[in-house]
Amino acid sequence: MITIYHNNGCTKSRCALELIEKRTKDFSVIEYLKTPPSEKELKGILKKLGMKAEDIVRKKESLFKEKFQGKKFSDDQWVGILAKNPILIERPIIVKGNKAVIGRPTENILKLF
Repeated sequence: MITIYHNNGCTKSRCALELIEKRTKDFSVIEYLKTPPSEKELKGILKKLGMKAEDIVRKKESLFKEKFQGKKFSDDQWVGILAKNPILIERPIIVKGNKAVIGRPTENILKLF
């Protein structure tokens, strides 16, 4: 089973979903802006990605520039920030079992098949 943390307003995310749809019917879509992952879920995703929370922050996002740029936060603080501000989460994130990838570039998704 594959799970994609998806933003339909994002071209890369739509391309990722299209690739997944062509490869399998066994997937679920979480529109993470409507249903943000909890802090616990984010920690699990980060573990599967092998990344720290700051690694998945969208630093070009205006919210980041306005509120967080140039400030230091611990990993747990970043997890809390991302849970409260899901627009800052890099997209799309695709999870399969105990592995996950960020679907940028889209070819990264192929590592899960």
